Amino acid sequence: MSASQEITPQIELSRALPRATLSDYLSLARLDHVTKHVFILPGLILACALRPPDPNTLLFSVPIGLLSAVCIASANYVINEWLDRKHDAAHPTKSQRRSVTVALQPSIVYGEYLLFAIAGLILAYLIGTLFFITSIAFLASGILYNVPPVRAKDKPYLDVLMECLNNPIRFLLGWAMIEDGTVPPISVLAAYWMAGAFLMAAKRLGEYRDIAATSGVSVLAQYRRSFRFYTQESLTVSCFVYAMMSAFLMGIFLVKYRVEYILVFPFVSGLFAVYLWLASRPGSIVQRPERLFHSRRLDVMLAVTVAVFIFATLVDIPSLDFVATPFFASISPSR
Repeated sequence: MSASQEITPQIELSRALPRATLSDYLSLARLDHVTKHVFILPGLILACALRPPDPNTLLFSVPIGLLSAVCIASANYVINEWLDRKHDAAHPTKSQRRSVTVALQPSIVYGEYLLFAIAGLILAYLIGTLFFITSIAFLASGILYNVPPVRAKDKPYLDVLMECLNNPIRFLLGWAMIEDGTVPPISVLAAYWMAGAFLMAAKRLGEYRDIAATSGVSVLAQYRRSFRFYTQESLTVSCFVYAMMSAFLMGIFLVKYRVEYILVFPFVSGLFAVYLWLASRPGSIVQRPERLFHSRRLDVMLAVTVAVFIFATLVDIPSLDFVATPFFASISPSR
């Protein structure tokens, strides 16, 4: 078969699809995923607690910074949907995405990507050096995750670790909105990274269980190559490992920087438990993160966790200092 014969069916298929409209192109940016930027808030709150800001800084940097993050995230989504369109066609629900169901013009798609990316970086430059550098890293992570030859999303375990790298990046964006001259503790960034890895691995687990049960593992492999190397057992174990690593790193941060945050730990554990419970349910909403806030249990647990986090940020509790102080209980009578 000649090269022209191989290409012809794809061209005909492209012509058979309806022409994309403006709303189709805008849908690539996934502006409905803006709720994911809630991961910026802990960095912002922690910066306010450890490095109290000028109120005028808050009024300018927070709205501009959030708009910048939305633009860069949308740029990443655009390139993601465009490069994944053939793989998404094998997915039960993602096959309904506009990138699969309508004929898109590559020049317009790449133009949209550049528009969001440049707008995001211009806004980031207005905030400060740290925010600008972090925004470049945010944009670069989308390229490494989606674009060959690296295309980390096709590699087992690296796909999870690279996708959830957006979590510490978003945390750092929140911090940089307030504090441009320092970086947050490495322990909290690493804990945030591992927490994100837990969330992504739980999402993979839900996808594996549901799609493998209804369509078979072969369909999973067509949708994403990394699933060729996963099993339900290996994904479950990875969830456990990421949760343990997050808890360990979080413990280092709690004791070293603000012992009051130890009050938050039980509620964070509850969040992990609720999320894993959701991932274990058929048709779980963890497979579509933009719908996570449709879970009442998760909403309540998240609200309580945030409330306790804010309380522990604002209120000093000297009686908890013993947690960070070496102490050995004596069992022999004093002489």
